[in-house]
Amino acid sequence: MSALLPVEEAQARLLALRPPLAGENVAFCDALGRYLAEDVVALRDQPAAPLSAMDGYAVRCADLPGPWTIAGESAAGGPPAHALAAGEAMRIFTGAMLPEGADTVVIQEDVAAEGGRLALTTSDAIRERQHVRARASDFAAGERLLAAGTRLTPGAIAAAVMSGASQLRVGGRPRVAILTTGDELVQPGRPLAPGQIPDSNGVMLAAMLAGEPARTGLPLHVGDARARIAAALQDLARHHDVIVTVGGASVGDHDHVQGALGDAGGRVDFWKVAMKPGKPLIAGTLGDALLLGLPGNPASAFVTATLFLLPLVRHLAGAASPLPPVLSAPLAKPLGPGKTRRDYLRARLDRGALHLFDGQDSGRTFPLGGADALAIREIGAPARAAGEPADYIAIA
Repeated sequence: MSALLPVEEAQARLLALRPPLAGENVAFCDALGRYLAEDVVALRDQPAAPLSAMDGYAVRCADLPGPWTIAGESAAGGPPAHALAAGEAMRIFTGAMLPEGADTVVIQEDVAAEGGRLALTTSDAIRERQHVRARASDFAAGERLLAAGTRLTPGAIAAAVMSGASQLRVGGRPRVAILTTGDELVQPGRPLAPGQIPDSNGVMLAAMLAGEPARTGLPLHVGDARARIAAALQDLARHHDVIVTVGGASVGDHDHVQGALGDAGGRVDFWKVAMKPGKPLIAGTLGDALLLGLPGNPASAFVTATLFLLPLVRHLAGAASPLPPVLSAPLAKPLGPGKTRRDYLRARLDRGALHLFDGQDSGRTFPLGGADALAIREIGAPARAAGEPADYIAIA
């Protein structure tokens, strides 16, 4: 019996099976959630000229403490009409360009204007360049604003727009097919005969992928027939980058995914990982498509999708860091010692503490409904008391 693969080695082998997809140019409105295929480098200074950070008056610091003669105004959207001479002040508004000669802004609350004259009304010290946004104080032309592999959030898109770019180069969107297997599964909402259960895994995986830059259709289903599974795999491999199967990954008489993959002309790269739940995980290739065979129990499917499917999709889409980050929080209750596989335990964060669900059987769906974290217990880890830190992965 071959040794089980450590989780990190299995993840690395899976991601090494294919490089990221080719990039494409997209409009800003289509960029949310995508991963940059190349750096975003500023094409301009921001701001492009000194700007006022407040409503008030632009003055020369050398003319303090005034008084001044008011000489026009400067509003956002265009340059001032003229330069500022000695002894002059110009009315200015937030975001407006400073007139040539000005180097300081006095806020309107600190002055009094009457009859074209301006007088200071505060005794507070006013510094040179106060309330002035210097040219290129945000970023300068040629500066890298966003690195390739960055996930595009609304804020990142705003920075890219401000850089002067007209569009973005992002990684491709992998085409993902979901194929559930098992004679016992019935489409959601349909009547159940004795021994049948609703096919929750297909819907769950589609929901998990909805937040990723992937093209995913409706989940498909085939029964426990090796020939039918092989035919479905061959067909899906022609049109998809990733085929994720659910169920049929273990060693039972009705577990046909591994054999069907061989029948279809594919190969297995690895099978079985030192984790619980989710040990009977399959990774392989079929033509240009990748196959990821997830175990059928709900918790097993969820955990393996979190640790393998989602990182694979992110990798193909160009993510620099596709794996979920590992965080830490104190345990709310004691946790027993680890055994021969790494445990991923369904848990919930409450007031900063990690509360593990009592029922961790992989066939239970109820804990999935309330979990927002997967607590990690390492192989052979010692028992821990309440309050001791534990690693976890945040989940949606």
